[in-house]
Amino acid sequence: MNTTAAALWQSVLGEIELTVSHGNFTTWFKNTELIEHHDSHLTVAVPNVFAIRQFEVKFDDTVKEILAHNGITNPHVTYVVKGAKKHIVTRETTGESEQDNRSQRADDLLGNGRATPTRSTASTSLNPRYTFDSFIVGGSNDLAFAAAQAVAANPGQKYNPLFLYGGVGLGKTHLAQAVGHEVLRRDASARVLYISSETFVNEFLDYIRFKKKGFSDKYRNVDVLIVDDMQFIAGKEKTQEEFFHTFNALHQANKQIIITSDKPPRSIPTLTERLRSRLEWGMAIDIQMPDFETRCAIVQTKANMSGVSLDQDTVEYLAKNIKTNVRELEGALNQLLAYAEMRGVPADVTTAEGLLGNIKHARPQHVTAKQIIDKTAKHFSIEPKEICGAKRDKHIVVPRQIAMYLLRSELHMSFPKISQELGRKDHTTAIHSIEKIEKAIKLDFMIREQVAEIREKLYA
Repeated sequence: MNTTAAALWQSVLGEIELTVSHGNFTTWFKNTELIEHHDSHLTVAVPNVFAIRQFEVKFDDTVKEILAHNGITNPHVTYVVKGAKKHIVTRETTGESEQDNRSQRADDLLGNGRATPTRSTASTSLNPRYTFDSFIVGGSNDLAFAAAQAVAANPGQKYNPLFLYGGVGLGKTHLAQAVGHEVLRRDASARVLYISSETFVNEFLDYIRFKKKGFSDKYRNVDVLIVDDMQFIAGKEKTQEEFFHTFNALHQANKQIIITSDKPPRSIPTLTERLRSRLEWGMAIDIQMPDFETRCAIVQTKANMSGVSLDQDTVEYLAKNIKTNVRELEGALNQLLAYAEMRGVPADVTTAEGLLGNIKHARPQHVTAKQIIDKTAKHFSIEPKEICGAKRDKHIVVPRQIAMYLLRSELHMSFPKISQELGRKDHTTAIHSIEKIEKAIKLDFMIREQVAEIREKLYA
């Protein structure tokens, strides 16, 4: 991108940031780039194929209007995936069957298509679906995504081990395997191995029982070792000892280790102290439940993979009503699509409400500002009136800032409305507080855990 194009696009992004929500800007606009500019014809690179649809359907008019403000007469914009040639389709097309699409593991729902790896993945056990291009990035996983890309660019040199943790269905496996695919794309001769901890345990037991040869060589003669669901190795002392030695051998040889788990190393029970210490050497990053915009992206992406284009109201209905479990989100979508197909009715909001009305009985349909304030206060063992009061003691200020953040992220309240709910006259306090928590979530494990726990209690 030349200097003129870069300046133009930065100006456009600056205006867009003032007109859309922070979540929308981070999810859709932050990682875009103007790659071609000839008179009124512009080509904008976006992160993935789903983003193309969002821009074409939802944001195109806004982009063109702001381009016109910046001196581009009758702008015509083409959206392409970053790194793709311009003639590549701007909407997702695959040769997969609907059955194949729907069988994808719900634990890795954050993908939006399949990509062909640089070589056969039979020997690596990598799933061809799980690449960086097919990973939907949002505020809940952008730090993990950035770390994974850094690891793929310099395996064994940065963040070793890379430890990704979080609940079911948040994309840990997808992101871990995406590193493997990217390493192979850069160097087809690289030795990449993906296994589940269960496989490691079973093969180790076979090695002990039947004196099978080659166990150590298999795991220690690789360039990248990806181990999924590390929590299942806990309590198995002999297996942990073997993995400890495998870890040491790889780490000393500057080979990359990537591990996923449902908990951070220090929270995995019966994990030996020396192995826990090794797992904490690199970087441990949690992946949280996707925010509203990312959930919308997931719904629309999975629908597109099934050959169905949902209207925005239907997408938002599903995303608003199912917040705590991505597997449930996919299940609700599949239920809607199957019902619509069998009955010959449209897969719209009316059908979704009639079919999925039991969602209302599964959890509160609407979280209120009072519930957020009360749950936050209870979590920190303080009174709700203290959060809404004027005291600035540290043990009150942080809960107050978290409450403001949750009012914004869960209810999409305006800054003045948030200030009003917490008895503040100046809404700049709310802006500052929310920005502070957004940054803290990326850098402070304790804050991330506290926000995640309160959010979980809201929908329990």
